[in-house]
Amino acid sequence: MKSKLWNLLLLLSCTMGSAVFAQDSVVDMQVFEELEKSAEQAILIILDNQADLSQAKNIQLKTDKGQYVFQALKQQAEKSQEEIINYLEENQLTYRSYFMANAILTTVNEQQLEDLSNFKSIKRIQIDEWSSNEIPKDKAFVNAETRGLEAVEWGIAMIRADEVWEMGIRGEDVVIGGQDTGVEWFHPSIKAQYRGWDGTTEDHNYNWHDAIHEISGSNNGDNPCGLDNIAPCDDHNHGTHTVGTMVGEDEDLQIGVAPAASWIGCRNMERGDGKPSTYLECFEWFLAPTDSNNENPDVSKAPHVINNSWGCPESEGCNPNNFAILEVAIDNLKAAGVVVVVSAGNSGSSCSTISNPPAIYENSFAVGATNENDNITGFSSRGPVTVDNSNRLKPNVSAPGRNVFSCIRNGEYASYSGTSMAGPHVAGAVALLISARPELAGQVDLIEDILEQTAVNKTTDQECGGVSGASIPNNTYGHGRIDMMEAVEMALNLDITSTFEVSPQDIEVFPNPSQGIVSFKLTRELTDANIRIMASNGTVLLSETLKGNIQSIDLSDFPSGLFIYQIQSEQHVFSGRIVLNK
Repeated sequence: MKSKLWNLLLLLSCTMGSAVFAQDSVVDMQVFEELEKSAEQAILIILDNQADLSQAKNIQLKTDKGQYVFQALKQQAEKSQEEIINYLEENQLTYRSYFMANAILTTVNEQQLEDLSNFKSIKRIQIDEWSSNEIPKDKAFVNAETRGLEAVEWGIAMIRADEVWEMGIRGEDVVIGGQDTGVEWFHPSIKAQYRGWDGTTEDHNYNWHDAIHEISGSNNGDNPCGLDNIAPCDDHNHGTHTVGTMVGEDEDLQIGVAPAASWIGCRNMERGDGKPSTYLECFEWFLAPTDSNNENPDVSKAPHVINNSWGCPESEGCNPNNFAILEVAIDNLKAAGVVVVVSAGNSGSSCSTISNPPAIYENSFAVGATNENDNITGFSSRGPVTVDNSNRLKPNVSAPGRNVFSCIRNGEYASYSGTSMAGPHVAGAVALLISARPELAGQVDLIEDILEQTAVNKTTDQECGGVSGASIPNNTYGHGRIDMMEAVEMALNLDITSTFEVSPQDIEVFPNPSQGIVSFKLTRELTDANIRIMASNGTVLLSETLKGNIQSIDLSDFPSGLFIYQIQSEQHVFSGRIVLNK
């Protein structure tokens, strides 16, 4: 016999069938299914009202951007969640409120779910379920001597990060965040780079957060780190490995792309198992890190870039009906000036295998994996993104991801393969760029454009989503494999003082890609504006005075490829890319 909730579902669906009602209802079908199996179910309540952050793009400094976004999100959440929180407290239900995506986590029975489904302010009620990430576990090396102390890892050399070091640029004054299985912070390759270590004492306030408050149902026994740790701990190895690729260095062992950068961390997986609420909690903490009591948030302590070597499959509750919750979190972080680097996934080599959050989102910077021969790996997921019907081209770029040597727990080292290993190369690359040009801090679109425009063009015979593998970008490599010497040289040559992130409301560039004629249409008045077209290394190839709010430029004599445009006035500089495809 069906439960009361299923009978209600059938009644409300009238003659359309329960599946139709479930699709139109605020309640995800998975919630109904799980409540058929148990008396209570953890849910995430997503509210309909989200904060308007459109003005963040007009704020220059990263800290100011972050403060604006933080305050707007907090105010919106406090105002719109009050009615629901009152209900939860009246019914003595424990809950956790999130401002990052205007959501509330709680556990309900059938009657309480029915009550909540009637709140008009709720957009969606979705399941919050544990599931396993497919992350490497096998060690290839047990100590540094096995690998050789003087080795610069092949991935670092491939992206030419070591050549950038020779310029005196090693990630100084940049903070990288990583949400993963945790970090063994005192590992000799990454201890000195931990922001919570000053060389003599440790201070984990604002430098570490643990979003793991319970054991996953699929894991047996106690977690080796325990729960709610106030100091960084890795219960798996994966998180320590990714941090090592971002910043690792020990004597002559060079495993990190940006060894002079600092790192902070958040544990979002319990021995490889995560769920939407743990991911959301870490995203929220990175926007405004808190002290060890989870109090006194401070946006000035936020990282410049976050690495995300994980995915949220449908088994964890992420499906097309509720993709928005993590996407909103990523959109908000980008608005706050934080670059969100994500791994594309290891479901290749077929097309449209980039199918899980957060890699599918427009504002995440997705990374595919290449091998020692500078070719895409067989496991690297491909675009386009079809799971949300966007047909979005992904990945954005590619980076080394096979046989990547880095640190793991107990002071040891290992080689792992996966796009989980490619993403940290790009997070470290962002640190090098900002270290080279501190004005880039908070300019997410410009940072991503530089990495895309300077990537080594990589083509393939594989056609995905109607996009030829011979095109740049394509759905296998994205814009190509990153090249840090080219990227840094471009950054050093760009005039980025007073640069603002371009939005569709500021300027329209069409057609783009183009076969020669490119038009620029501005929606705001600019005084004494100039248009410049530059090569990827920053060399100015053409310069014209802007005459009115719309102007066309003939680039027919330029070769096919990627170019940069800058529209500069007395007050603003707008930058972006042009693709010529003849």
